[in-house]
Amino acid sequence: MGNETNQYGIEPSTSLPFLIGEGSTLDSIAINQSYEPYDYARAFYQLGKIHYDKADLSQSEENFKKSLAYFNEGEEHFSKLKILGFLIRICSERLENFEAEKWITKAEEVVLDLKVRLDSLNAEYYFNFGLVKNYGGAFDEAREAFLISYQKSKQENEPELLAKCLLALATNYYQTKDYETAINYLQQLKQLLKIINKFYLAGAMEFYLGKIYFEMDRFEEALAAFDNATANLLDKKCWNLHGYVLLGKGMAYKMMGQFDKSLLFCNLAQSFSDPRVFKRLEGLVKNEVQDINDSNVDIFLDRTNRKVHEQSLGVIDFKHRFVLLEILFLLAKNSGIYYDKEGLAKAIWKDEYNPLIHDKLIYTSVSRLRKLIEPKCSDDKKDSKRKYILRGKDGYTFNPLAKIRFYMEQKTSNYKSIGNVDLSSPI
Repeated sequence: MGNETNQYGIEPSTSLPFLIGEGSTLDSIAINQSYEPYDYARAFYQLGKIHYDKADLSQSEENFKKSLAYFNEGEEHFSKLKILGFLIRICSERLENFEAEKWITKAEEVVLDLKVRLDSLNAEYYFNFGLVKNYGGAFDEAREAFLISYQKSKQENEPELLAKCLLALATNYYQTKDYETAINYLQQLKQLLKIINKFYLAGAMEFYLGKIYFEMDRFEEALAAFDNATANLLDKKCWNLHGYVLLGKGMAYKMMGQFDKSLLFCNLAQSFSDPRVFKRLEGLVKNEVQDINDSNVDIFLDRTNRKVHEQSLGVIDFKHRFVLLEILFLLAKNSGIYYDKEGLAKAIWKDEYNPLIHDKLIYTSVSRLRKLIEPKCSDDKKDSKRKYILRGKDGYTFNPLAKIRFYMEQKTSNYKSIGNVDLSSPI
């Protein structure tokens, strides 16, 4: 092949082994001309996977690129799609959007070419088609492809592909917030993994279970799932997900009001991985640490997910309490400022104040809000005992002495996964 670079801008190595034994490295064994480029592609691919599991993403990326360079352009589409999947995930973790888009475009080209070349579209094709659609956020098309692959992999007796389909379906439903269906597919995967030993799949499965239980406010179950993920990843000797598992536990403890434990696990997550490589993880952990670094915070307000965490009451769901949530955020964002009935009518209901309409409405709404967020005290009738919403001659205000924390929605969004994938996504 010489030393010319190919379309990927990669110069294939001129010294690598085909067989990697103890003490061997790719640079320690001279190239043997009796081996085909495919053999070297497979060797680099296996090394890429080893480094990926070890959380050495830089070395992993280098080997995956070399593997891609050795594959024939018109052959081995499925192998190339696997490699591209790893490269996209690495770019997502590094927050390298431009580089990720390049690999996503290449994956789209490969899957289109694959459709032309295949005599019949099999389960593996539909699985990869679903992954490529997922990169672009076409979740409905991706789900349809995964479901076809799911059926075909059962017909074709492909248990490993079936396992990946189940994880892919679960992640797809997780992304579209259908958590019950996602759990159903993960439970199916759990049964299948009793037959086939795939520790990384098992670790990713438990990790997603933990994330789903967290979104459903089932924090004890989330912690148990994260512990199971750790156990499976240790069996695999796979380290690239451990930082995220530790972060998940930190977030669960935060929502349970156990801030000391939360900080402990978040700090462990932060110290676990190289921040120069695991940039997405580093950003997410920093946000969480900043969000919980004051264990004396009285109340956390999360407008995006319509949830409130009160220090002594725990999580309070506002999903179907739109007016109450609007009143809470209006007062909390302007703590110490009093809102009279005229101000509340205009700010919340967008109406001019009418005592016949608004007097009872405001009184009832504020009363319901207080019942939700105010901790119980010995004499609930005395307004002086209110911790958060105070009433004075000028109306209602949020207690300026209460320690409030708003979830940092904008900062968190900077660390969303690129291509809708992360290190735990199916490949």
